[in-house]
Amino acid sequence: MNKDFYTQSVKDVKVNDGFFSPIMETTRTQMLPYQWNALNDAIPDIEPSHCIENFKIAAGLSQGEFHGKVFQDSDLYKWIEAAAYSLKWHPDSSLEKQIDEAINLIVSTQQPDGYIGTYYTINGLDKRWTNIMGNHELYCAGHMLEAAVAYYEITGKRKLLDAMIRFVDYIDSIFGPEDDKLHAYPGHEIIEMALMRLYNITHDEKHLNLAAYFINERGKQPCYFDGEIKKYNNIWKWKDSYFKFDYYQAGKPVRGRGEAVGHAVRAVYLYSGIADVARASDDEELYTTCKKLWDNIVHRKMFITGALGSSSYGESFTIDYDLPNDLVYGETCASVAMVFFALRMLKMEQKGEYADVMEKLLYNGTISGMSLDGKSFFYVNPLEVYPEKNEKIQAFRHVKVKRQTWFSCACCPPNLARLVESLGSYIYTENSNSLYVNLYIGNQANVFDNTTKISMHSNYPWDGNIKLNIDSTRNDIWKLALHIPSWCHNYTINVDGKPADYTLNDGYAYIEANWNNTHTVEFNMDITARVVRSNPKVRENIGKITVMRGPVVYCLEEEDNGNNLHEIEMPASTQFKEEYRPDMLGGIVTISATGRKIKESDSDDLYIDNTNPEYEDKDLLWIPYYAWDNRHTGEMMVWVRD
Repeated sequence: MNKDFYTQSVKDVKVNDGFFSPIMETTRTQMLPYQWNALNDAIPDIEPSHCIENFKIAAGLSQGEFHGKVFQDSDLYKWIEAAAYSLKWHPDSSLEKQIDEAINLIVSTQQPDGYIGTYYTINGLDKRWTNIMGNHELYCAGHMLEAAVAYYEITGKRKLLDAMIRFVDYIDSIFGPEDDKLHAYPGHEIIEMALMRLYNITHDEKHLNLAAYFINERGKQPCYFDGEIKKYNNIWKWKDSYFKFDYYQAGKPVRGRGEAVGHAVRAVYLYSGIADVARASDDEELYTTCKKLWDNIVHRKMFITGALGSSSYGESFTIDYDLPNDLVYGETCASVAMVFFALRMLKMEQKGEYADVMEKLLYNGTISGMSLDGKSFFYVNPLEVYPEKNEKIQAFRHVKVKRQTWFSCACCPPNLARLVESLGSYIYTENSNSLYVNLYIGNQANVFDNTTKISMHSNYPWDGNIKLNIDSTRNDIWKLALHIPSWCHNYTINVDGKPADYTLNDGYAYIEANWNNTHTVEFNMDITARVVRSNPKVRENIGKITVMRGPVVYCLEEEDNGNNLHEIEMPASTQFKEEYRPDMLGGIVTISATGRKIKESDSDDLYIDNTNPEYEDKDLLWIPYYAWDNRHTGEMMVWVRD
């Protein structure tokens, strides 16, 4: 670890981008109001959330019982966080008033000792902390803290933040190494990185120490959860599983781990928190642990779309290279969490691989989780569907072939919303003498304490022509570092119309200059369709190929290619025709190719003596994976036989 190379996110960024601005606007104008109505049980024909009603009951404003998941409160906190981010780039007094009213309701449920949580407030405060493993109290606290920090940073309003500081003080009185405290840690992680966001505001060592305690205590033996189960006779769903307490990443201590295990969302939230604590504490051992876990995920357990979690059992990671396209879990929340992890690793070491993974996720496995109109959602993000199989075979029923209007466990939609609405904070990172361009999303930004204005113009990912206008009053030498995506092999960089003098290091092109006054940087990448294969250790994909263009993964849909997609083959040597279609799926580049398909046989025999099948030529149309299931329900496939 070298603190001299640490960076921080540039937060004064306004996105103005042909690709992402419409998604952000759809999230703001459609997704956030839709989610608010869902939280208030105001959408017919979906399972009631009861989220707001739970708060009203806890506040004494209504009568009734708690309904929903034990973590139902967190849906409101994620909505507040997403709505807060939207205010930054699109001020909206009515939305801000709505948030303030929600915060007033939340704070009205706070107990004299600082505790907030509707499940135990309604069902009995004496039962608090009796099922830390399963009942998500610290998870809900973490999401509430993230919302409080975001709303304070954007509006300056402290009501929720101050309430959360009181709540954290209470949590700190319950958990810790002292003999009179619980030597425990969350069953579902997220409070670790939330505490670090609070620490970045308060600089109170108590907040850093509590986050570090949760990380360092996790996995010590005997496992705290084992004793809790016996003491309170709690149900342990994973008793007979292979991963047991590693479902919660608690089978052994965090330090030195090198394999991602258990529930994928929990795991990657934890790894993000570890990265935060490692950076703040200059903890080399934790940092090394992060790098090992990163390597295991990215090079052995990540789908080409960025999806994580190979098994629906436990929504979990499995063994290395086990990446089933049709049985995948690939929860949207896991992809969102991986973006968080990537940014944290990037801010400790500006390596192109971290930016590559952010890009992969943002253009594929995250935004596939919502429809183009922002009103339906995928929880699971498959790479292959066959509707009859997904409907009628139990092992595949977790995979939906059509996005759902809502879920009884509705963690993914608001989680995706908070990522999309905060997108500007991922584009640039900086330190005192370098500005890093990590993503090519059109924007206007102020950097280096407002001494330098950056304006980026881009039609990415449909073309690779990036233009940066720099207007700086800073009169010294600093480095502009452009991320060179790993897929990009042909590019040019010009400064003020002349070829740039740059050096390459870890996936970035560094241009060192005095950027005083105005300058123009043009970065032109050659973006064309290409064939991609898996490592042969991925058994599912042996003998198969797929198509990518820039960072975008493509797929075949029945809508364009007919049924029985499994009968299609495409040679890797095929010639591609690329066409921008502004009228299709919100504006996309389609890729046409010629493949072949097995001719249907008149025979009904299930098995046939060795004969060569007959083929016929087949025109294929590939569309971006994120845009599938926005027309008619049907088959979809990312990988085809070569």
